[in-house]
Amino acid sequence: MTIHFTPEEFAQRRRTVANRLVEHGLDALLCFRQESMYWLSGYDTFGYCFFQCLVIDTDGNMTLLTREPDRRQAAHTSVIEDVRIWVDREGANPAEDLRDLLAGLEFRGRNLGVEYEAYGLTGRNARRLDAALAGFCHTEDASELVSRERAVKSPTEMAYIRRAAGLADDALDAALALARPGAWEGDILADMQGAVFRGGGDYPGNEFIIGSGADALLCRYFSGRRHLDEQDQLTLEWAGVYRRYHAAMMRTVLVGEPHGEHRDMHAAAADAMAACVEHCRPGNTAGDVFDAHARVLDAAGMRHHRLNACGYAMGATFAPMWMDWPMLYHGNPVELVPGMAFFIHIILMNSDSGRAMTLGQTIEVTEAGAVPLHRHDSALLNV
Repeated sequence: MTIHFTPEEFAQRRRTVANRLVEHGLDALLCFRQESMYWLSGYDTFGYCFFQCLVIDTDGNMTLLTREPDRRQAAHTSVIEDVRIWVDREGANPAEDLRDLLAGLEFRGRNLGVEYEAYGLTGRNARRLDAALAGFCHTEDASELVSRERAVKSPTEMAYIRRAAGLADDALDAALALARPGAWEGDILADMQGAVFRGGGDYPGNEFIIGSGADALLCRYFSGRRHLDEQDQLTLEWAGVYRRYHAAMMRTVLVGEPHGEHRDMHAAAADAMAACVEHCRPGNTAGDVFDAHARVLDAAGMRHHRLNACGYAMGATFAPMWMDWPMLYHGNPVELVPGMAFFIHIILMNSDSGRAMTLGQTIEVTEAGAVPLHRHDSALLNV
């Protein structure tokens, strides 16, 4: 078996969720988020792109409904003992198989929470689920029930995030070794991802982001590569990943002599990053961190170049993205507590001048405040 946590830690997580179910008046939770399944049991797969559901009740008992290819996956990577299979066939409706499973577990007429906010539950399957459970039991949206518990990391989880942060630094070292006039973006990506793999890491929840020239103003991955010019800007966003735990970073690397606007943007971004780090402390909210970022950038004349969020939590996440709950945006009331980890990103994109500047790092929230987890600081990167 490949399990990355002790049986005792998994048992504690199940007890915590069971207690939350009781507090919310629920008899069980239907987990469709792969992140919840991994956190509760260690179950590690990409089979969530098909219909599968982990049922956990108020005693912490777990039953997994999945397809045949994931029977052995669950046995090898998780502590789940009760695995049921729905059969691939023309006209199959696994939501009805789930209803029959729930009937066997004596949940008819009971109150069940559902993780509707899940990439493992498509719109079609959600409609099938609602139809199958109509008149069978009462359901309600409990999408954040496990996510709220996952947001505060155990010592082992935080150790994995710190290891991931080191791999992210290794990837930046690899990029800086190649980022020169004439460099091919494909080589830079290959060496960055290779550094993570060579360090024992994993694939990220979403693609590494790379863009140079005019494409440096994009903060999403897209297909297509180019060579760096003599005078260029290269925006990179990537993550070190270890045991599925992520630590993201972001930088805009300047090739050749930096333009004055680039220097001004970097100075504002560095000040905003310092303000965010200062506000990432227990008792503040996720909204407080964003507001600190906005105040600095707006005062520097960057209001029209910034985004409306400046980061999000880091944890064990699966495709299609490494973003985790909660996000840093105005008014978010989620209170920060020790044991949380966040990716703070300062993103400035001036579409009028065609210039970009970004800074991003992963931090840990401690009793004393935020602790950056990378060996690289926020200095301007110029090659």
